[in-house]
Amino acid sequence: MSPATFYRYFPTKEDVVLQDDLDVLAFEAMENQPAGLSPLAAVRAAMAEALPKLTEEERDRFRETTALTHEVPEIRARALDEFARTIDLFAAAMARRTGREPGDFAVRALAGAVFGVIIAITLPTPGQEPVEIDDLFATIDKGLALLEAGLPL
Repeated sequence: MSPATFYRYFPTKEDVVLQDDLDVLAFEAMENQPAGLSPLAAVRAAMAEALPKLTEEERDRFRETTALTHEVPEIRARALDEFARTIDLFAAAMARRTGREPGDFAVRALAGAVFGVIIAITLPTPGQEPVEIDDLFATIDKGLALLEAGLPL
């Protein structure tokens, strides 16, 4: 593979590590959720639908990617860039679901809140061990349930 071809698929070397299909599976699942579900309920249901579709190999790769994201500052920085791109994709999907525009203030706020929760509960604080992959998605769902409930403290 030539360098030009490589960089067409992976704009940075960190993108090689961060490549996975979970976003694609989750967005497809979200599009298939019943219209009557609230936006957050649809996200939670989509995640529950998408996760079992990951093969054991994909789960292992996700585990490795998560570990590298926690350990390598350059990969962590690129992962945050990727979260920004994913927020845009999520806002577009939520806009289609709600009949609003992707740039709508409420749509963008919801997208930011969802990914803010995911980032806050998955990136370990100093001295804290990362959440294990087998617990990661349950932890994300727990955080999204808290958001769905209005973040009661």
